[in-house]
Amino acid sequence: MCSIMCCCRAGADREEFSSLFGRSEERGPDDTKIIDTGRGLIGFKRLAIMGLSPEGMQPFSDKDICVACNGELYGFRPVREALIKEGWEFKSGSDCELLLPLYKKYGTGMFRLLDAEFALVLFDKASGSFLAARDPFGIRPLFYGYDSEGAICFASEARCLVGLCQKIFPFPPGCYCRDGAFVKYRDVSAPTADSIFSRRFPSPFHPDGEHLSDLSEDLDTICRNIRLLLTDGVKKRLDSDAPMGFLLSGGLDSSLVCAIASRLLGRPIRTFAIGMAEDAIDLKYAREAAEYIGSKHTEILIDREDVIRALDPVISILGTYDITTIRASIGMYLLCREIHRTTDIRVLMTGEISDELFGYKYTDFAPDAAAFQAESQKRVRELYLYDVLRADRCISDNSMEGRVPFGDLAFAEYVMSIDPEKKRNVYGKGKYLLRRAFLDSGILPEDILMREKAAFSDAVGHSMVDYLKEYADSCYSDSEFSSKAASFDFCPPFTKESLLYREIFERHYPGQAEMIPGYWMPNESWEGCRVADPSARYLSNYGDSGK
Repeated sequence: MCSIMCCCRAGADREEFSSLFGRSEERGPDDTKIIDTGRGLIGFKRLAIMGLSPEGMQPFSDKDICVACNGELYGFRPVREALIKEGWEFKSGSDCELLLPLYKKYGTGMFRLLDAEFALVLFDKASGSFLAARDPFGIRPLFYGYDSEGAICFASEARCLVGLCQKIFPFPPGCYCRDGAFVKYRDVSAPTADSIFSRRFPSPFHPDGEHLSDLSEDLDTICRNIRLLLTDGVKKRLDSDAPMGFLLSGGLDSSLVCAIASRLLGRPIRTFAIGMAEDAIDLKYAREAAEYIGSKHTEILIDREDVIRALDPVISILGTYDITTIRASIGMYLLCREIHRTTDIRVLMTGEISDELFGYKYTDFAPDAAAFQAESQKRVRELYLYDVLRADRCISDNSMEGRVPFGDLAFAEYVMSIDPEKKRNVYGKGKYLLRRAFLDSGILPEDILMREKAAFSDAVGHSMVDYLKEYADSCYSDSEFSSKAASFDFCPPFTKESLLYREIFERHYPGQAEMIPGYWMPNESWEGCRVADPSARYLSNYGDSGK
């Protein structure tokens, strides 16, 4: 991960800008550069991943354009070679340097062509315009606000804008903004005729591979396409000039990512798992998967004190008070912290975004296929506020970069195009299509491939959430809870745990609660989903999950 920041105002205070930008030091510990465009300041903090030489330092600039990008352009090497043949010259091996010629060729149409996870700011010297943009899932973070003089400002992290902007907003995914006007260039939750998927597999940025069959009602064809696309999504993300590791929970999603990567590389990968010392649920499954694929596996154990001590730093880096996000972040943050402390790894592959595409435990209660699809679309559109936010912050605050194969655009748009009647759980097994896609591949043991996984915060160990609730109960009497909860007009806390999180959030982000529109909860309009806690273990269909 890297960090970018921009203040679109001539004469902006460079010293203040630098001080605020320093709050995101962990995202880019290798180098810092701030340039004055004459119309405003652009800053970049580097975590070197691709093109490790000094020439790969941003912002990249020529006589026409200046650009700073936190991102990865997948399959960029053949595109780079094609541009060189057209006469373009490059100073570095960085993928992001391609943005200069691509913008000159395609303008804002470039964003629809990028097979990438990115957030960027660009200054067009000819027009004097500032441009900002974010990938369709919002995998790379970006926030904006307006300073006291009305100038728009952008930053990778909201905390860089605290004190500079009265109100801070998450930059909407799949959008670009030119001089304050926002334009939607792609909605990955609702693929259109000119999406990456419709341009056939492989994408223009990754020319090798087998062609997809046409979208079909036949399950064998659908599952074959899922297998091909996910495999390609992993393959693209293995390209790194820095050491790479893999988070392995023992559940379906991370196990598939690790197994595919191991098979593609043909050598042992490095996998990492975490759990509570007394009741870790998933460690044994992570260990089984690691042994099967032959990875170099590391387990991290944590206890109650680790969990409680992590609360304040986790909420500070997350910039949220959402219960589910905070619970799930504690284990991930502590695991990433240990990886950063003890290894040279700079890139981590993760299994996020599968649930939004294929369904959660609670989506088993969807009354029909249309309701299932609408819920999936909603979750995909909100990913940047919850799961993707969690993964980015936990990894980047420990000076590493996260990569998310399930967020591959071609893969995601294909899955979102499948008849939702085929995706919903009519098989007695959640995520059936994903499981079936790899069932005969030998890539994982069948018990790993077919087991129902606990929610991540529970899988670390049920005791973790229990400890958090107990700690919150000790912080407030019943009357104190009622009085303090009533003081919040927006998204008022509804449990002592949620009040604890909200008060910590307000210390770090005063008056910014609207950055998060609400608590992540199952769809309470569905029968079976009216629960008082977001954990899947409170659902009646939890069954053998997490055992």
